[in-house]
Amino acid sequence: ERAAAEKKKAAAAQNLAALSDPDTALENPYSKSLYKRIAIKDLFGEDQGRRVIGKQVVVGGWVKTGRTADKGAFAFLELNDGTTPINLQTLVPKDVQDPDTCRQTGTCVVVQGEVKAAPEGAKQAIEVHSTKILHFGSSEAASYPIAKSKLSLEFLREKIHLRVRTNTISAVQRIRNCLAYATHKFFQKSGFQYVHTPIITASDCEGAGEMFQVTTLLSAADAAGSDPITPEKIAELKAASSAAGGEVAEIKKAQKEMDAEAKAADKPRLTAALEKLTAAKKAVEDAEKSMRNVGGIPRTAEGKVDYSEDFFGQPVNMTVSGQLQAEIYACAMTSVYTFGPTFRAENSHTSRHLAEFWMIEPEIAFADLYDTMQCAEDYVRYCCMCVLEECMDDMLFLQKMYDPKCIERVKGVVAEPFERCSYTKAIEILQEAIKNGKKFENMDVVWGMDMGSEHERYLSEVVFKKPVCCYDYPKDIKAFYMRVNEDNKTVASMDVLVPGVGELIGGSQREERLDVLLQRLADFDLEPKQYDWYLDLRRYGTCVHSGFGLGFERLICFTTGIENIRDVIPFPRWPGVARG
Repeated sequence: ERAAAEKKKAAAAQNLAALSDPDTALENPYSKSLYKRIAIKDLFGEDQGRRVIGKQVVVGGWVKTGRTADKGAFAFLELNDGTTPINLQTLVPKDVQDPDTCRQTGTCVVVQGEVKAAPEGAKQAIEVHSTKILHFGSSEAASYPIAKSKLSLEFLREKIHLRVRTNTISAVQRIRNCLAYATHKFFQKSGFQYVHTPIITASDCEGAGEMFQVTTLLSAADAAGSDPITPEKIAELKAASSAAGGEVAEIKKAQKEMDAEAKAADKPRLTAALEKLTAAKKAVEDAEKSMRNVGGIPRTAEGKVDYSEDFFGQPVNMTVSGQLQAEIYACAMTSVYTFGPTFRAENSHTSRHLAEFWMIEPEIAFADLYDTMQCAEDYVRYCCMCVLEECMDDMLFLQKMYDPKCIERVKGVVAEPFERCSYTKAIEILQEAIKNGKKFENMDVVWGMDMGSEHERYLSEVVFKKPVCCYDYPKDIKAFYMRVNEDNKTVASMDVLVPGVGELIGGSQREERLDVLLQRLADFDLEPKQYDWYLDLRRYGTCVHSGFGLGFERLICFTTGIENIRDVIPFPRWPGVARG
């Protein structure tokens, strides 16, 4: 055991030494067996690659654009491996690879060569002069759909399997990755536990009913109609059952007249008749049950779908939120968060909605509405800070190509605290704006309305010119679990409204009073039995607790300036579309 431990220690020391060796430290630790490849981002480093001039390296990636030079003597390739928005210029001589084949956009190459200083005036400080091609994956230029020219984001949604090779989608993905990592860093550093909440649930957190149902009952639908049960067939089976019952009765009647010995000898006949009767009754029961099936789906005697026959024995759906389950853990571990996919079967085709999207949902025990507002603000500002520190090249690209104000907007979030504004005050501000001539699509701005995106953006972009925490909304437009305020008209809820998006975060102090929560369930026509476990949190050691939910894709839209939410998630799903 001691020898094994020493061997392990020596191997670890060797790995550390390799990582600190300037000749090997840049090599990707998981690309050494095959190529000893260096990621293009690491090759450039902080000095644009000047420190490796004169060294032999191996780089791999896909050709963004290529051209031949010096009458076909060599090809210049703009190579990118997805680790950075900056392409690496690679020179491939004719004696290494045919320039006409390797210069085609979409071609995959792994090249070995020497790092040299780029000519004076070049955009980059270095370029790689190839001495050997270690891998060559050709691309059919005539049919490759990701052309060198700028493509519309609408077109790219139809080429979902290739769009990540474009500058735009790869930049968005790197920012998405940065924000995901920042999410975990923020909550882990703040003492939160990461909880995996279920995707399949029997609860409807939002109470809206727009959920994707999960069922195995449809598998029986294909068999529907193969042997239909008719009323005549039911009558025939009932007659057979009645005859079998009559036969049993006759045998029992006859046995009453028998002595013990004769009765014992006649027992097999009675047993067989009873088995026949049982089978006949079962046939009638199965036939009546089958006759209640509509399209192969089992039904109860009342004609409703019989979910007792389903996989889980009850109706279940794909979750719209992990909040309720997160509350369970918060009421034992104090501070928790979820980060996972959620689903909404909303038949919406707007640029703000997806059928599948990701949510970050922290829950905090012993925290009120104002605590959760502060947590939400700190989290968003931390994420924005990380993007500015780690993804500036991507942000500069998006600033140039899509949103000239994206960097300024993100910097503004980091620079100063969010505004606080009550819902009532917000409505007054909007009404005053209308009096002064402001035009909204929905001009019917009254207390009690659910503000639209145009109203939310007006508040954050025009009035306050920064993110706003809007709080104390009318209880009739908010979910059942939000704590009712003393005025009995509003709930302790809040939305974070940001420029360019509108609502980014929704949160609240949760209702910890059992009697009030039961009344809220009744108000929303929700069955208390389905939420019995949720009510138990109030029966056994209730506490003040709060939380919020942030739509991850909306955060990405906010930081990048990309307007359509379908372009900031790798595989968008919306009504009629589930590509990839």
